Amino acid sequence: MRLVLRLLKGLDPFLVLLTLVVVIASLLPARGQAVAWFEGATDVAIVLLFFLHGAKLSREAILAGIGNWRLHLLVLASSFLLFPLLGWTLAQSATAVTTPEIVSGLLFLSLLPSTVQSSIAFTAMARGNVPAAVCSASLSNIVGIVLTPVLVGLLIHVPGQAPGISTDAILSIMLQLLLPFVAGHLSRPLIGDFVARHRAILSYVDRSSILLVVYTAFSAAVVGGIWQRTEAADLLAILLLSAVLLALVMGANLFLARRIGLPRGDEIVLLFCGSKKSLVSGVPMAGAIFAPAQVGIIILPLMIFHQLQLFVCAVAAGRYARSDPATR
Repeated sequence: MRLVLRLLKGLDPFLVLLTLVVVIASLLPARGQAVAWFEGATDVAIVLLFFLHGAKLSREAILAGIGNWRLHLLVLASSFLLFPLLGWTLAQSATAVTTPEIVSGLLFLSLLPSTVQSSIAFTAMARGNVPAAVCSASLSNIVGIVLTPVLVGLLIHVPGQAPGISTDAILSIMLQLLLPFVAGHLSRPLIGDFVARHRAILSYVDRSSILLVVYTAFSAAVVGGIWQRTEAADLLAILLLSAVLLALVMGANLFLARRIGLPRGDEIVLLFCGSKKSLVSGVPMAGAIFAPAQVGIIILPLMIFHQLQLFVCAVAAGRYARSDPATR
């Protein structure tokens, strides 16, 4: 009983809400005229989400960490070379044990950029190089808005959908993700102080936007029969493959950091920024790239991987903090 309580205490409340939204969408999916309303609200939420992310991006923090170009290249290589290579290899192995849509979802998560908030938070918790983490995580997201769709077009073919990525999908990503992000950052001189003062409140806007997007995606997936096509064995396969993928990436980054002699603070940045995948970027991108009925099952591996990475990185950050020579 104590073990169960400890596990429940360690859960991210947002992930609990995310699971609850999936349950609600499974029991009460949007249908009929409500679909158009939710799709419109989702579009607005995504634009607002990326506008706020652009507005929260501090130029001072970027300038403080931007000179560490070797570290940033290593993080980008981990996110967009190592992860896709391992993801593609595992996806080929998974074709014998799960559905093609889940295989595509596993590969999709490996092509996404790093997280921003949690990467920085874990780096700070582990007493790493926070300015470099801000720069690396932000750069990964900016590059990912452009590079992830290209990699999806090259590597993923979902059954029932034309290969490659359509012009409409590219345009949707530019208008919904990149343009609001740039507009938010350019407006920082006007709204930067407001964003800084209300950071805690605006984080709820972030999370509410993601919950709305997930509800809309899973509603379409439920109507399309996601739970008739997904079994308990599929969920177990996602969990095991996600654990293997995360372990391989974290192990490779840690080995490389120590092999080339990165300072302890930079090692922490590579470990956390280079081993995480963004739910915030992944869900809207999936909505823009894939057919509505397929989005729910495509993001299912990402949601499971996201919870797993938070748990593992929290443990790793705690161990780094306890072993910090400065605290002895």
